[in-house]
Amino acid sequence: MIDMKKYTVGQCLLSGLLLCGCLTGAYSQQTKSLFNVRKQQAENAPARAEAKSIVPSTDFKKTTITRDFISEGVAVADLNKDGRMDIVAGYYWFEAPNWTRHQMAPSRVFDPRKEYSESFLNLGMDVNQDGWDDVVIIDFPGKPAFWFENPKNKPGDWQKHIIADSVGIANESPGFVDIDGDGRLDILCGDKAKKQIVWLKPPTKPGDTNWKRYALSKENVAGTEIFSHGIGYGDVDKDGIKDVVIREGWFKGTADNQSGSWVFHPADLGEPCSHMQLLDVNGDGKNDVVSASAHALGVWWHEQVADEQGGINFKTHLMSTTTAQTHSSIMADLNGDGRADYITGKRFLAHHGRDPGDSDAPILMWFEFTPDKEPYYTEHVIDNDSGAGLNIVAQDMNGDRMPDLVIANKNGVFLLENKIKK
Repeated sequence: MIDMKKYTVGQCLLSGLLLCGCLTGAYSQQTKSLFNVRKQQAENAPARAEAKSIVPSTDFKKTTITRDFISEGVAVADLNKDGRMDIVAGYYWFEAPNWTRHQMAPSRVFDPRKEYSESFLNLGMDVNQDGWDDVVIIDFPGKPAFWFENPKNKPGDWQKHIIADSVGIANESPGFVDIDGDGRLDILCGDKAKKQIVWLKPPTKPGDTNWKRYALSKENVAGTEIFSHGIGYGDVDKDGIKDVVIREGWFKGTADNQSGSWVFHPADLGEPCSHMQLLDVNGDGKNDVVSASAHALGVWWHEQVADEQGGINFKTHLMSTTTAQTHSSIMADLNGDGRADYITGKRFLAHHGRDPGDSDAPILMWFEFTPDKEPYYTEHVIDNDSGAGLNIVAQDMNGDRMPDLVIANKNGVFLLENKIKK
């Protein structure tokens, strides 16, 4: 269990400075000394934390696909067209039902205490609409995303295509969301070069391989640095048009999602976080925001309130301190009650063991919302030896019409089959 005494303000600031290993000569000697302490602690720590602090429920059946660190992104898709959903983790895919491992392009196993992978988020989709699922990979923050074209069961490496003219994807939690309502997932992110909130649209014509970039905000706005944390998509002001939220505020959506004219409204949406989810937590008719700390401790819901001028702001409520480094989230109805639940988990060894709680047991958990009953949510621990990476998949993998969970991180790749009784 995490020692709350460790989480001082100074150490949380240090965690931010250590973000993704971006150490520079500008650090003070004190910070360097603290970093060396963290490094030494990481070198002396066991390969994986002991999973005994919290006893999980028996509502999920876990299958360990591999203990290799190959990706912090994950996806599912029927890559060989046999009618079964396969699991994708970076440059590898695991063929159902026995999870036989295949490689799409040359790669390797990474050292979880010294390295980051080449794959931060994954998505399975038929990009070029040829009837075969392809694989989208979001690389290290600030690098261009790309996709692997399915070779249709032919041997050899999969062809790699760069997405959207080499747009460097900023913000560590880009979203796979349908921006234009065409039924296909787009990529919501920041543009590294222009410091602009943008979305990347997949090809619209069969055989086409080119994605298009469209701006939502003007240039040089918040939430678009390489290591910015937290972005979400939903209707903040209940005008029927979805908006973009970042932790510094929100961009008001308009019917034109290609103009770069969405106006920014400052607001307080808490600390650096992972994917931000919009929903009415307390049943007051206003959409709130749920977020989880990317590199420190906490899961929160941010209640939508009116400020002194009658504008929109948010009041933060702490939901959980069960685990730190909750660097991804997704919404899915796990218990079949018709209401989407919030799933998040620990990004095990997010910074190779340097942060407080970084190497604690990798917990995966979900929150059931009860808007008619305070405190409006109930926390459930799914597992204490898997965690989550940079994105989570919720998909029916076994045909029982219940969403299962698939994750990949420095702890391995895992399938957790949903056995919750309705």
